[in-house]
Amino acid sequence: MKDKMLDFYGKRKIFFGISIGIIVIGIICNIIFGVSLDIQFSGGSMISYSYNGSVDENEMKSIIQEKTPDDKVTFTVAKSIASNNADGDGYTLTVQFSGTDTVDTQVQSDILQSLQEKFPDNNFETSEFTSVDATMGLKFFVKCIVAVAIACALMVVYVTIRFKRIGGVSAGMFGLVALFHDMVMVYVVFVIFRMPIDSNFIAVILMILGYSLNDTIVMYDRIRENKAKMGPKASIIDVYNLSMTQCIKRTVMTSITTLAAITSVYVVCIVYNITSIQSFALPMIIGLISGCYSSICIATPLWVIWQLRKKNKEAAK
Repeated sequence: MKDKMLDFYGKRKIFFGISIGIIVIGIICNIIFGVSLDIQFSGGSMISYSYNGSVDENEMKSIIQEKTPDDKVTFTVAKSIASNNADGDGYTLTVQFSGTDTVDTQVQSDILQSLQEKFPDNNFETSEFTSVDATMGLKFFVKCIVAVAIACALMVVYVTIRFKRIGGVSAGMFGLVALFHDMVMVYVVFVIFRMPIDSNFIAVILMILGYSLNDTIVMYDRIRENKAKMGPKASIIDVYNLSMTQCIKRTVMTSITTLAAITSVYVVCIVYNITSIQSFALPMIIGLISGCYSSICIATPLWVIWQLRKKNKEAAK
């Protein structure tokens, strides 16, 4: 049996080092680039313009910037999947204004008129206007954070109750460490790729919590079964290594199946430049990988370290 076991515990320092290294890179990028909140959370206004054909983006952005006193304006150009013009590709220009005041209707009209005058052959039209009050955005952000906190608390309680026989409280707490690890990894993706924190961030976090917890429960469940089969005299390290060896194929294959679907979505989004879905699919891909990794390489080895220290303290008494 031992010949078939992979030494996961022996490589624990490598696993921890990889996670710490990525987190450090994320911290450095966060210091250098910072992170921004989408208008859903920070408040502000957003205008979307549709147009056809090729346009000089820098010139287009310069025209818009001249028509607004707001210095904090961000621009996004995305290719439309469908176009009303058969002779050219369709595009969407999204202009986001920060601040607490909504964009005046006169400013909206002036921007559209200037674009139409400068690019008469590109059929510029206003397709959408959105305005979010800063106070409402903050309330929405707080509610999202509370939802994540409640989900984490309920997950810890569930793991604690289910795995009483192998130290339910410690299993729950290290399961929570894995969840925080995965949330940090998702956050690092948003920071490195300079994507604003929006509702996609919260959606990815909540989905990854479910995937990560499911993998962690599978690991703990196999540890509990093997501990009962191998008896109380069996080394907790051997129980852990055997359990991970038995579970890794199933866990990796399950994750690959989900990754294949999300990766396909991400590729399509890149081809059509659908940025709104890209900011969901890319963090989701990294989150799935992190969820699988944290269950095997973070939560369970930390649990083993805790159990060994606990055993050594009891032996020393």
